[in-house]
Amino acid sequence: MIIYAERGVSATSATDNAQSRWQGASGLNLMEKIVEKLRKKEMKALLRIQSAALYAIHRHMWGNRMTHIMPVLLSTITDPLNHSVGDASIRYCDQTLALTKSMILHKQVLISGGLSGIYIISPNVRLEKGDLGSSGRHLFEFSQVDIELADARAKDFMGFAEGLYRDVFGFVGKECAGELDALERKLPRLSGRLTVYDSSELRDEFGLDFEREMSAEAKEPFWITNLCREFYDREDPLTKKHVNYDLVYPEGFGEALSGGERETEYGVILRKMRERHTPEAEYAPYLELARRGLLRKSAGGGFGVERLVRFLGGRAHIRDAVPFERVPGEKVVM
Repeated sequence: MIIYAERGVSATSATDNAQSRWQGASGLNLMEKIVEKLRKKEMKALLRIQSAALYAIHRHMWGNRMTHIMPVLLSTITDPLNHSVGDASIRYCDQTLALTKSMILHKQVLISGGLSGIYIISPNVRLEKGDLGSSGRHLFEFSQVDIELADARAKDFMGFAEGLYRDVFGFVGKECAGELDALERKLPRLSGRLTVYDSSELRDEFGLDFEREMSAEAKEPFWITNLCREFYDREDPLTKKHVNYDLVYPEGFGEALSGGERETEYGVILRKMRERHTPEAEYAPYLELARRGLLRKSAGGGFGVERLVRFLGGRAHIRDAVPFERVPGEKVVM
């Protein structure tokens, strides 16, 4: 907290006034609720599970010779996303800098710089619309494990991701058996390669809400491919299908990971930007790399740490898996 002295008011008085405002707005009661939440055995178990999952992720990445990159929080360009969110930007040194929604474009640049495989645990800020707060899986601030593999195809990345999840589930199941018992949670076993579905076929069978319907019925994670979204996911020039994928949790937990092969050809990227009404001027440096043929082929994806912990712990709402809640449409206490 910043303690300051207004003209004619002592720093102590200013602090007392601030505390009074907190109490008047029930702020202190809300802070006490955070402390109570942290003291519960369920939260302690979830945080232990989160620590184990992160350890397993780092171990898997190291074993596969992946390079760990530190995150970028502010950037001149960021993920345009395939749905609208509130503006989260600042002005600094006569530039508009966005809080990163994901590091997808940074990953492409890093791979183009000669790295063969990278991962980042990246804080993302997406000021989602308030009605998403009831989904049980959305936060407007979260941490994403962002991964990219150079010269890889979709099947290569999907195999890599399955191996990662298999390691995480196995390590957490072994090292956090007591915590899982306390949460009355039994993790599904990942047996062999996961089932892959095409979104067009699921849409015909289940309608537009096919992901939710499939997730509710499934007993283990599964893949959905061919999803229309951002310009950077590759489009097959022959079939016109989208060469991308979502990994979806079973038991109604919904989307786990999102990714795809990447577009590298300037003309294709420009066309897709225009089709999606993406402002080209904002991505001028990125487009220049593409125009000069400097973007390297790759495939990748990202998944939310908090969603992973929610699933591992079997929590009904993602707010129950985080110490400090960032639920869309709800005020922040701390």
